[in-house]
Amino acid sequence: MWRNSRLGQTRREMWITCLVALALVLAAMGGCQGLPNNVANCPVTPTPPSNTSVVPPAAEPPPPALCGFPLQISAPANGASVNSPVPFIATATPPDPIYTVRVYVDGFAILYSPKTTVNQILWMPNGQHTVEVVAEDVAGYIATASMQLNVVGQEPGALNIQDSPNWVSCSAVLASGSTCAAGLGVATSSLVLHQSSPSLDGSAAKFSLGGNHSYSNELYWTPLGGGDNVSHFTYDLWFYIDNGNAPQSLEFDVNQAFGGTRWTWGTQCDFDDTHHWDIWDPLNEVWRPTSIPCNHFPSNTWVHLMWTFERVGNQVHYITLNVADQEYNVNTYYTAQPNWYQEEIDIAFQMDGNYAQQPYSVWLDEVNLLAN
Repeated sequence: MWRNSRLGQTRREMWITCLVALALVLAAMGGCQGLPNNVANCPVTPTPPSNTSVVPPAAEPPPPALCGFPLQISAPANGASVNSPVPFIATATPPDPIYTVRVYVDGFAILYSPKTTVNQILWMPNGQHTVEVVAEDVAGYIATASMQLNVVGQEPGALNIQDSPNWVSCSAVLASGSTCAAGLGVATSSLVLHQSSPSLDGSAAKFSLGGNHSYSNELYWTPLGGGDNVSHFTYDLWFYIDNGNAPQSLEFDVNQAFGGTRWTWGTQCDFDDTHHWDIWDPLNEVWRPTSIPCNHFPSNTWVHLMWTFERVGNQVHYITLNVADQEYNVNTYYTAQPNWYQEEIDIAFQMDGNYAQQPYSVWLDEVNLLAN
């Protein structure tokens, strides 16, 4: 009798041990019935975003974690003393597709990304700062990670941007149907980085445009990072065209967005229409011609271009243009674009096709965005 009772107890203990081991295995594999740990162990059911095609305003202060998934800041080190802009890397691993990733500095959102990995730069003033990353997936789960940084100095800005691996592009419209590069059709275009010739420093970026649709364009842009403490910008670059008579126009832009507003400094050399440099009116979303003439640039020749801008309240200020060693005073203000919730600092370059969609290539080199 004792032996049978003891045997039954031993078997029960073995079953309990096996169940515990099984639970540990399931947890290691991803929780109950294969669910991720944050989902299986979440005491509440998150509310998923009602429309994942729309970027919502940033919650400030940043929201707390909600059954968070893995989110790691890999650079810089917590507590580091750094110069601004700060190279910053963070990676989220959500169980569902990502919805938004935002970077906050001292509780204020300065950078939005639709990707699970952020590898950009953060502009911050000197002093101690709390940097926090908030990532939300399409199911409503939220992960957070934070760190402390001490900014001890200021660098001039983002340099040699032509080498950036983050260039993206679109032609007439975005996938959502929103206007991108406009024009009358979809262009054929390509980008090749690290071109040794032609180049000023051994590493230029080659942008090419062609296709079968007249007046079709391609817009290239690269997200650099975020920050609200810089307000003066110099967009400084060199360009080289293999067929100077082919472009309808060439466009060079800078964007800064935070706090629900986007400041866009859009500029284009309109060779075949206004024959002047045009600048962008962000509020009314139209080009305004300046009095500065713009004619086709010579083929196979490096041309230096430098625009200076500043953000003044809710206005963009176009200050000066220096092109081909000629400086012009622009001194024009327009109102910035409201209701924009994708925090970012970026630059853009657009190629426009002419009536015959003549193919051409443009090389960019020594592309810098100086900011303070």
